[in-house]
Amino acid sequence: MKNMKVLIVEDEPFAQQELKRLLSATNGDITVLGCIDSIEETVAWLRSNPLPDLIFLDIQLSDGLSFEIFKQEQILCPVIFTTAFDEYAIQAFKVNSIDYLLKPIKQAELNAALEKFDKVRESYQLKTQATFDFSQIEQLLSTARKEYKSRFIARVGDQIKHIDIEDVAWFYAEDNVVFMVTKTNNRYIIDYTLDQVSLQLDPKRFFRINRSYIAAIQNIGKVSRYFNGRLLIEINPAAQEQVFVSRAKAQEFIEWLDN
Repeated sequence: MKNMKVLIVEDEPFAQQELKRLLSATNGDITVLGCIDSIEETVAWLRSNPLPDLIFLDIQLSDGLSFEIFKQEQILCPVIFTTAFDEYAIQAFKVNSIDYLLKPIKQAELNAALEKFDKVRESYQLKTQATFDFSQIEQLLSTARKEYKSRFIARVGDQIKHIDIEDVAWFYAEDNVVFMVTKTNNRYIIDYTLDQVSLQLDPKRFFRINRSYIAAIQNIGKVSRYFNGRLLIEINPAAQEQVFVSRAKAQEFIEWLDN
């Protein structure tokens, strides 16, 4: 793997740093051109920079599914998907991309994916990405997500407590720890990333507001338009900081409220 330039598209800072660490631990000469956390910023980067040799692409980004990037910009380079989806849901990626890595990413699996990329690098056909089959993948993902979580397990000292999903107001991530907040304003640490939580929730009841917050529809209060096209929202119980919906996701959020 000589002079490989890669782009990381991942909305969780800890996952970005972990992937960079794993890449640096390989035997290859790999340069990370950047770490991007949203569809909007990725499209802007691709339009203003030469294509990298390889893109590591998370499926679930802060402003939606990363497939939207391909719909806005033609990507004529290989992609390795990083995802929290189970293996059944991502079989199509074997056909449409170089490989996929299931989170949490393991060093051996990353090395194997890079070796696979290195073998096909020179013979890679650019037309492959132009015929990316989104419909097949999205159908598999939809099938895999029909069953949603009805409760979460939280640890309180030496005890294990189960919380019904009807009692959950919102989730948030802080310093690589994910908290679950109940309607009675109790906070519990849960052993999931926010991406993993998002995949297990009914999208009719919960919305991924940004890369740090997921809220239940019943616990969203006043919504106000804010600077630069963002939305300022009130969640109940109240958060300790202002919570914004990005400009890129504002219309989707409004449509979700109106659904």
